[in-house]
Amino acid sequence: MKSLLKRFFKRDKVKYQREASAVKRFTRSKVGNVFYFLFLGAFGLFSVLPLIYCVTSSFKPLDEIMIFPPRLILVLRPTFENYLSLPNLLSNLKIPLSRYITNSVFVSVITTALYVFVSAMAAFVLAKGKLKGSKVIFLIVQFALLYTSYTLAVPQYLVFSKLNLIDTYGVYILPYLASTMGVFLMKQYIDGYVPNALMEAAEIDGAGYFRIFFQIIIPIVKPCLLTLTLFGFRDVWSAVPQGTIFSEQLKNLPQVMAQVTAGGIARSGSAMAVTVIMMIPPILVYMISQSNVVEAMSSAGIKE
Repeated sequence: MKSLLKRFFKRDKVKYQREASAVKRFTRSKVGNVFYFLFLGAFGLFSVLPLIYCVTSSFKPLDEIMIFPPRLILVLRPTFENYLSLPNLLSNLKIPLSRYITNSVFVSVITTALYVFVSAMAAFVLAKGKLKGSKVIFLIVQFALLYTSYTLAVPQYLVFSKLNLIDTYGVYILPYLASTMGVFLMKQYIDGYVPNALMEAAEIDGAGYFRIFFQIIIPIVKPCLLTLTLFGFRDVWSAVPQGTIFSEQLKNLPQVMAQVTAGGIARSGSAMAVTVIMMIPPILVYMISQSNVVEAMSSAGIKE
């Protein structure tokens, strides 16, 4: 037995040395690494440039915002006037600002939770369920990814009108429950990380589909769930229904903030301040789930 274990570990050691030499053979030089990281750093800075410009512009007085050529980062005379002026701009509202904030938080939390739950259950059925025509259904899901919200605006309005959902919270929640991005991403993740042997073992132990879903699938796909939470919260938080919400008591925070940004050039600084405030919740959600987002997106195309 000892000799068998010795030969086994010796074989693994030789295999590891071969793999290490192969990796070393294809590793870039130090100069190549320097250029590689400089390129990634420059591209990363370019990607966050709009965010930096938005934050710095929110602290600029109007004359610095209007200067040409614009200063992207430099702020000569920083001021908080753009933020301090927001209460005055919103003081003429018929509904308290807290009502809009409550609507946004309520809709974002409920819609995100339902969106993640429905996407996970639909993906589980398509990936591991014994459903006839599942490949055809998934093909339809992939084709549905090609349609934008503008394409679906008129059909959605007709459906909401027939169901008497105009001026209700349903126009916020229902469109996202049918979103195909979550189903696509979750199904790809389940295909790559949930082996069929695990499902068969659970079925032999007498577990039903609901028990398998909640006790086996959900813990495994946690990174993907957090990824969908980020995407769903980001989209719902910034959503502005077009032609379906008319009551002031049902409007959300982005709709009332749009009134501030629609004030023309004179409110450019306040518009930047509003944009910064609206970005804070999605950024906080991303900071909580960033590692899981990277893991889920890197494995979305992996299959067993």
